Amino acid sequence: MTSHDVTELLRKAYSDEIETVMNYLTNSIVLDGVSAEEVKESLEADIQEELGHAEMIGQRLKQLDERPPASYDFEARQESLQPPEDSTDVLSVIEGVLEAEEDAIETYRSIISAAEDVDDPVTEDLGVTILADEEAHRTEFRGFKREYDK
Repeated sequence: MTSHDVTELLRKAYSDEIETVMNYLTNSIVLDGVSAEEVKESLEADIQEELGHAEMIGQRLKQLDERPPASYDFEARQESLQPPEDSTDVLSVIEGVLEAEEDAIETYRSIISAAEDVDDPVTEDLGVTILADEEAHRTEFRGFKREYDK
């Protein structure tokens, strides 16, 4: 791995966090039904955390003399997190969140490994910090999914 690989992974993570904010916000607005309330509240709380991740990553890119991606650089990839046609289909949102969290976990593990390879402990520490948050989100949404699997 090279320093360029680290910054490319950081750019991907930044874009993913911004896309996640957009999709969590939309899903927290459009979901309907009694069973949706707890999931909506969780998504609303996670929006600020994901936005914070993007800000931390953007600041790290700046420290590395790089720029975070802007809207023209953006390529949407989170198909599974698109709002469902049926606004009461809470399970599809839960599954979309789980897929997005798995992707984030994989990305942050890659960042940690790449940063370690190029002796960049600051980026490595950033990756570890955000990875812990993403794993906590995954655990929470696994719990929501178990309730639907009953």
